[in-house]
Amino acid sequence: MMETLWTLTAIFIGLLSATISLFILKKQQSGKDYSGILFRVKTWWGMFVVFCFATLFNPVVSLLSLMVLCFFSLKEYFSMIKTRKSDRRIFLWAYLSIPVQFYWIYIGWYGMFIVFIPVYVFLFLPLPRIIRKGTLGFLRSVSFTQWGLMLMVFGLSHLAYYQFASPAFGSNLVLFLIVLTQINDVFHYLISLYIGRKKVVPSANPYITWEGFLGALLMTTGVSYLLYPYLTPFGLPFGILSGVIIGVAGFIGSLTISVLKRDLLINDKQKFETLKGSYLNRVDSLTYTSPIFFHIIRYFFDFM
Repeated sequence: MMETLWTLTAIFIGLLSATISLFILKKQQSGKDYSGILFRVKTWWGMFVVFCFATLFNPVVSLLSLMVLCFFSLKEYFSMIKTRKSDRRIFLWAYLSIPVQFYWIYIGWYGMFIVFIPVYVFLFLPLPRIIRKGTLGFLRSVSFTQWGLMLMVFGLSHLAYYQFASPAFGSNLVLFLIVLTQINDVFHYLISLYIGRKKVVPSANPYITWEGFLGALLMTTGVSYLLYPYLTPFGLPFGILSGVIIGVAGFIGSLTISVLKRDLLINDKQKFETLKGSYLNRVDSLTYTSPIFFHIIRYFFDFM
């Protein structure tokens, strides 16, 4: 717990320093646009509060806070989809699957937790859309809904399972994962902004570059080397490898969500600009890093 408190304190000081520095820069250099970076800092404050609940308090409190995060992430995802009245029923059932998914976590039923959305929801979710709603747009609405559930609910719900799978190390592992994921995102954004040249998908996100990926991967691996003795039970090889795993998975997550958003909003530039500063942008990497890191640890270590 002391390691967790020290890490959270360091994050708080870092966020506070960044906020003050940005406001000073904004006043001194009023001609420059700092709105994008300021919004990122504001959303990191919000995420900091959520993940304080997820690491410091009773696992049930953590469970509820992360369930709320999944709900709003899924809601934001659905807001990007052009819907018909016939889609509303399937969206309702998608929302109802969130508490069920978290109930499996609460009772520690790993087998059902891991197959509920990928298998049972996948097979039975189309039924509300089929009955009395016709065939028009069926595949589109069902596939979009299932994609949202896989990323925003199944992927992010792994954050809650860490503490139930490993009461001794779970909260620290969540903090370790979140810190590295956010550091990876921050350095990728900054390096791409200032020195990035080779864009990966310029049509979807100009801030995803190969220079940003490599630079962020090195920084994330370095921070992982510094933090793993305090927040994890890993040895040196896996402590370093953790940074590589999270760096690569975070990059794929950001890339996937960026392309997904661009595809959904390809003819709606106004909504695309509005959602640039959304919370969905802040959890995009976690939709990949959370499950990938979880299952690698579970495969190689007995404490999970």
